[in-house]
Amino acid sequence: MVYFEYQGKNVYYETHGAGKPLILLNGIMMSTKSWGIFKEAFSANNRLILLDFLDQGQSDKVEEEYTQDLQVEVLHALIKELNYERVNLLGISYGGEVALRFITKYESLVERLVLFNTSHRTSPWLKDIGDAWNLSRDNALDYYLTTIPVIYSPEFYNRNREWMENRKKLLTATVFSNKEFMDSMVRLTRSAETHDVTEGLKDIRTRTLIVSSENDFITPKEEQEALHKLLVNSDYVMLPKTGHGSMYEKPALFTALTLGYINASDLEMTVL
Repeated sequence: MVYFEYQGKNVYYETHGAGKPLILLNGIMMSTKSWGIFKEAFSANNRLILLDFLDQGQSDKVEEEYTQDLQVEVLHALIKELNYERVNLLGISYGGEVALRFITKYESLVERLVLFNTSHRTSPWLKDIGDAWNLSRDNALDYYLTTIPVIYSPEFYNRNREWMENRKKLLTATVFSNKEFMDSMVRLTRSAETHDVTEGLKDIRTRTLIVSSENDFITPKEEQEALHKLLVNSDYVMLPKTGHGSMYEKPALFTALTLGYINASDLEMTVL
């Protein structure tokens, strides 16, 4: 178990493999453990770096309210800790929002950026979804039914009934019944309420892959389309019949798109 200290807090991270550095940034309910099925492929030719933000996984809890700017500085501290001049970032949802905020402040540290199911702002739609999550925090089943079904596409949710039922039993019996975890979820959710980098992205030139999902009910594909228009050096892909949890619904595509984009020697190839 490896930690570094940031402002008196212990931050957990892992490194695997060797090569071009690739840091994976968690979605809001995720942790370093969430990437288990991807570690072998992502570390085969890259230096894979996994990070638990503060209030996530094995990193320390914060207790007081904060914004995503705190997580930006945690990420910056990790890059300094590992002594990298430039890294590649993959962010999904909350992690993608942190990545966007990061490049508005530390663009020179990022070579390429991959964003799945990410918005450049917390829209009124997303704000109200977050409020509904927080209002259901005191009942594990209520929280599950408020948060989890909308993370997946209806096709995936209905087709994988046994897996979903097992997830329900596990989550409601463990983390969703754990006050410390739920308190951290409320803080993480509230930290995203002020997220809006619309103006800050207009001068960004980092080469970026934006991936959206046809059936994303949390950050609808229109949000990624708008993000694509803001980022002048971005490429856009839409996954059909897929929900917000794209990494679990389409793990092979998730892997191929990320590694292909990060490791391509030339993203400007043309056919003559």
